[in-house]
Amino acid sequence: MKKLIALVVFAVLLSACKSTSATNTKVDRKSQVAIKGEWVITSVSYPGSEYIKVNSFEIADSKCFEGSTWKFISNNDKGEMALTKSGCTSFSSPIRWFVNKEGQFVLKILDAGIKAKKVRDGYVLAVANQSEQSFQLVDKIDVGGKITNVVYQFQKTN
Repeated sequence: MKKLIALVVFAVLLSACKSTSATNTKVDRKSQVAIKGEWVITSVSYPGSEYIKVNSFEIADSKCFEGSTWKFISNNDKGEMALTKSGCTSFSSPIRWFVNKEGQFVLKILDAGIKAKKVRDGYVLAVANQSEQSFQLVDKIDVGGKITNVVYQFQKTN
C-alpha cells in the first residue's frame, strides 16, 4: 500500500513539474494580426557584432539577414522569407509561424514541398517593441557562457 501511495505522489509531482512548450500554448491573435503583411529586416544587432559572427537560423551570417524580405499571413500562419543581400548566399523559403500568449514568436523554416508537421526543428524568439510599422524579434544565444540577445529589427514595407 505504501508503494502505491508513493507511486501516486511521484506521478503527481512529475506531472506538476512538466514544462509547457512554446508550441502548446494559445495563439495571441492581436499580436499575430499586427504582424500580418510584408516586412524587411533593417538591422541585426547584438553586443560584440563587430567581432563575433552569428549563424542565424542555421542559414547564413546574421548580417546577411539585413535587407531580407518577409511575408506573414496571419489567418493561416504561413509566409515566406528571402535573403537578397549582395555578397551573401541567396536563400528563400516558405515559413510557418505564430505568436503565442507569452509573446513568443514560433518559427519553422520549411524546405520546398515539405509540410510543416514533418519539420521537427524550429525557433522560438521573443516579440518586442511591436507597433503598426515595426517590431523586433529577439533571439537568445550563448557567447562564451554568457546569454546574449540578437535583435532582428523589422520594418513594414506596405
